[in-house]
Amino acid sequence: MSAEELVALLTFATLMSFTPGPNTTMSTALAANHGLRRTLHFIVAVPTGWTLMMLACGLGLGALVLAVPALNLLVRIVGIGYLLWMAWRLAGARMQFVNIKAWMLALALAAGWVTSAAGHPSSNPLQRLAIVCGVMALFALTSNLTYALIGSLLREWLATGSRLLWFNRAMAALLVATAIWMALA
Repeated sequence: MSAEELVALLTFATLMSFTPGPNTTMSTALAANHGLRRTLHFIVAVPTGWTLMMLACGLGLGALVLAVPALNLLVRIVGIGYLLWMAWRLAGARMQFVNIKAWMLALALAAGWVTSAAGHPSSNPLQRLAIVCGVMALFALTSNLTYALIGSLLREWLATGSRLLWFNRAMAALLVATAIWMALA
């Protein structure tokens, strides 16, 4: 991987990992509701699950999803539906995770960085896949930890009155907004 491609990957990883999405929203909400310590399992699960998803996409699932329009549509519909279900559950302070943003990211990375180099087929896709997985796992861990720290810092303030209820509703609204964005994209 060239230096230019690595810089592009790091920039992309920063933007995709630190912009709000379902996992960062859930990290914030979980830490605000249950504290940082009880959120650590989720914080570690995000990069673990994402790396498995990226490996699957990089080893061929991504090409299949991109090549079969019905499968691509199915991934989007199931992902959007799951985001809406999460939003509904979060409004009641419950949590599950599946992240359509992560699927779109893994598909884009598999097509743009793993199987090609500067617009040409890659001669070392497994090495590129390992680099992408390592970078993205580190960024996923860092971003979810950052968002969870923010949530845990808000925890005491949210304990007054109905602030936590409204916070959970706002987090649910962000998940709905993400689902709408994905449906329109």
